Amino acid sequence: MNKLTLVDIENIAINKQPFVIEQSTIDKIKKSFSFLEDFASDKIIYGINTGFGPMAQFKIDDDKLNQLQYNLIRSHSSGTGNAINEEEARAVLLARANNFLQGNSGVSYDVIEKLTEFINKGISPEIFEHGGVGASGDLVQLAHLALNLIGEGYVYYKGERRKTNEVLNELSIQPLKVQLRDGLGLINGTSCMTGIGAINIIYAKRLLNWSIATSAIINEIVESFDDSFSEGLNQVKLHQGQAEIASKMRDFLVDSQLIHQREELFSDDAALQQKTFKKKIQEYYSIRCIPQILGPVLDTLNYAQEIIEQEINSTNDNPVVREDLDNVFHGGNFHGDYISLEMDKVKIVTTRLTMLAERQLNFLLNSKINDLFTPFLNAQTLGFNFGIQGMQFTATSTTAECQTLSNPMYVHSIPNNNDNQDIVSMGTNSAVITRKVIENGFQVMAIHTMAIAQAIDLLPSEKKERLSSKGKHFHQLIREIAPMVNEDVVQFENIKAITLLLKNTKIEL
Repeated sequence: MNKLTLVDIENIAINKQPFVIEQSTIDKIKKSFSFLEDFASDKIIYGINTGFGPMAQFKIDDDKLNQLQYNLIRSHSSGTGNAINEEEARAVLLARANNFLQGNSGVSYDVIEKLTEFINKGISPEIFEHGGVGASGDLVQLAHLALNLIGEGYVYYKGERRKTNEVLNELSIQPLKVQLRDGLGLINGTSCMTGIGAINIIYAKRLLNWSIATSAIINEIVESFDDSFSEGLNQVKLHQGQAEIASKMRDFLVDSQLIHQREELFSDDAALQQKTFKKKIQEYYSIRCIPQILGPVLDTLNYAQEIIEQEINSTNDNPVVREDLDNVFHGGNFHGDYISLEMDKVKIVTTRLTMLAERQLNFLLNSKINDLFTPFLNAQTLGFNFGIQGMQFTATSTTAECQTLSNPMYVHSIPNNNDNQDIVSMGTNSAVITRKVIENGFQVMAIHTMAIAQAIDLLPSEKKERLSSKGKHFHQLIREIAPMVNEDVVQFENIKAITLLLKNTKIEL
């Protein structure tokens, strides 16, 4: 039985490693299909010899059963909007294949073989963002996947949108001939929301690591005290995420010579005689409360990953075929509530992370509160030159969009399908909106990292030398893409390039 982790999904969907199925799993699939053939020969089984949804009370003639499956696929290929990207499409293929590999769906092995061929030969199905409501699964999105398997519609191959039948002919791949319940099996599950959700988690975790890094560097830029991320402080707040964030910050800053120890203030006799302290006793919350702010983000992403892995290793269609129990069970494993809820939570914490970056950016640009740098990190003539002022508008407006997009889809059920689907999950909607929030987060983080690099450039030379080794590496990484802002020049291409750098780089913490 195939069990996939998020690492496996990343390797196959993003890094394009091959998807390999064990022979024992293939045998199990074939056995499940044979069992369903025999079991359904003298029984009424939903979706095999009946209509679908509210039409299930109509029995279908034996000579029309295979055509019924084709009718289902074609009639539900009605998606609109943008097509999901190639990484997401590969993740959807992988999710659907792995759901079937649990051996509880009764689909023919031909379905598995075709899904695997698409993955390993780099054929991405054209799946549209707008479609299914996430109960009875991702019906519309997965219908488009099934449409491609039978050789119809359009696919993306080597970066081009092409007719499916042309690509299959070119690669000598025969279209799928659906049997028994293959059509229903393909479209009746949560694999679209799960595939997109998996990619979301991968990139959200990368974004979080950048947030930890930038937060650590800001602490050394302002020469903060070390106790806000110390073990002594954070071990008494019993949240795993908070402790881990604090630990990562300590590791990042282990060789920084700019961070102060609280004991320095305690033992400073001159400071004890002062009525007003020049150095801040405590930093602003966006600098001092990093473990408490990013800890819940980490915990939420870790739990969402657990749910994604459970879903991709589950059977989530209907009916469920249990050859081991000699029975077929009708129910609602296609309901996407688990994924919908987790995607809503992921977009909320990603927005929170983005808000933190925007506030840290504001701190660096506002000379009245940082008391360290020129307004807007201006390296030239105040009034005549503008520094990073223009970029802040983009970061602020993009953060505001994230805040609005963070309203939950999970509670926005609308009945449809003659009220057969009277409460639905909207899971793929939630996953697609979450992807947008993560993309926004990377754009804000790109501007933030450019500001941090600018702040480092404006530090006195002796302080730059005292940065942590990881802080120096961070600065070098940004400067390899975007130069220091001196004269006023167009920046949108630099922002785009840094956004891609952040998204495609796994920073070491």
